[in-house]
Amino acid sequence: QGQLVESGGGLVQPGGSLRLACAGSGISLEYYTIGWFRQAPGKEREGVSCISHTDGNQYYGDSVKGRFTISRDNAKNTVYLQMNSLKPEDTAVYYCARCYFDTTEGVISTRDTYWGQGTQVTGSS
Repeated sequence: QGQLVESGGGLVQPGGSLRLACAGSGISLEYYTIGWFRQAPGKEREGVSCISHTDGNQYYGDSVKGRFTISRDNAKNTVYLQMNSLKPEDTAVYYCARCYFDTTEGVISTRDTYWGQGTQVTGSS
């Protein structure tokens, strides 16, 4: 059974940057549309970004547009999330999973039910 492993989180000052990585273990990510989700304390999990494996199209949640960039390196079997201009409200545990863009609701979603450990991102001075 393949799994996705998140890494790269940390403590960063507001305005700073981090790059998260989602590595495939026992699964070839090049065949899947992969995205990032996050969950802040007391809040529901939300879709942050998603990148298609067929045409490379990228989708972003409204709160991160213009600040976050998703990319993939199939040779390294990894999907990245470059986060710039971080804000305190970006503080959350970040997870990766297979994703799709729900055109009806206008949100990034997933049908996956298994979640890894995620990686903690804390934006604080």
